[in-house]
Amino acid sequence: MNVLIDTSVWSMALRRQSLTDAEQKIVDALKELIRDARVVIMGPIRQELLSGVKEQEQFEELKLKLSVFKDLQILEEDYIEAARCYNICRENGIQGTHIDFLICSIAVRMSLPIFTLDKDFKSYAKHLPLKLI
Repeated sequence: MNVLIDTSVWSMALRRQSLTDAEQKIVDALKELIRDARVVIMGPIRQELLSGVKEQEQFEELKLKLSVFKDLQILEEDYIEAARCYNICRENGIQGTHIDFLICSIAVRMSLPIFTLDKDFKSYAKHLPLKLI
């Protein structure tokens, strides 16, 4: 089964120099998913990862590393479902970003677990049919 990797996991794996043992286990799990060709990404996550990279050389290097992963197609219905997810969570007192809810809608549509370190997804999962790793 493929796994949608959230920005938080990519950031830890790609940007941090020194890792705790727990963080290293997360990076190792990502590496295993990559070796097994089970990793999927979407354009907004790629954009988040590339945003804020100050040096052009680093930007190009990161862009090249990420280029082996093709973006999931985002459909019109994904945006509509993301808005529905936003409304459901908001009704239950949970705030989130539009990109987070787009990630949720695509993950649900494609039956993909989300590999994330972002605790907000645990809150979303209380009201949305998400699978989290």
